[in-house]
Amino acid sequence: MSAFIEARELRKTYRVGKVDVPALRGISFGVQKGEFVTVVGPSGSGKSTLFYLLGGLTRADSGSVTIDGIDFASLSDAERTRLRKSKIGFVFQKFNLLPTLSAQGNIDIAADIAGLGAPDPAYLKKITELLGIAGRLNHRPNELSGGEQQRVALARALINRPAIVLADEPTGNLDSKNSAIVLNMLRQSNKELGQTVMMITHNPEAAEYGDRIVHMRDGEIVPPEEDPQWTPHHPAGQVRP
Repeated sequence: MSAFIEARELRKTYRVGKVDVPALRGISFGVQKGEFVTVVGPSGSGKSTLFYLLGGLTRADSGSVTIDGIDFASLSDAERTRLRKSKIGFVFQKFNLLPTLSAQGNIDIAADIAGLGAPDPAYLKKITELLGIAGRLNHRPNELSGGEQQRVALARALINRPAIVLADEPTGNLDSKNSAIVLNMLRQSNKELGQTVMMITHNPEAAEYGDRIVHMRDGEIVPPEEDPQWTPHHPAGQVRP
């Protein structure tokens, strides 16, 4: 079975002053449709670079990223943008909400940018109630707590029912209560809507919301036992129900 998301020999190096700093050193792996995969590793392991490459937000120096059989490298910038709009929802550690818009406006704009018009009212009601922000939709970001802002950002990512959700440290700025709300919603969207989820995290407890955990270090995928920051709460490879 071919993978829904497939990375082959991905390499990316950044130039810092006069020094070349390798971020990815030939990473290859696949994610099946409907799978929830978490990527863990210490700071500087290449997790966020991988996130940007899988989302088509930047290009690899070499190697390929294929989404549902479409190779990002074969697309123009405009075509990559259209693919992102139609298939991918993004959640970042920074909420990236537009300060002049209400929570409702920040969610609506995602549907508008994708050319889908107004969000489906029933679906909007469902996800905002599940996220506990249904009563906060008329408030602007500066009137919301950090946890509420991240839940609005998640609603924005989910509103178009994307086939893929990419989340980069979505609980990094949240307390345990709001972290659980966001993680449970990601899990629910994965199970109920069949969305393929990839989440970057440094938090072992958050990582275990996934079906499978990928460990990174120094720009490479490594076995769990070679990740010095990893303390598993269940046996490696165990799939959550």
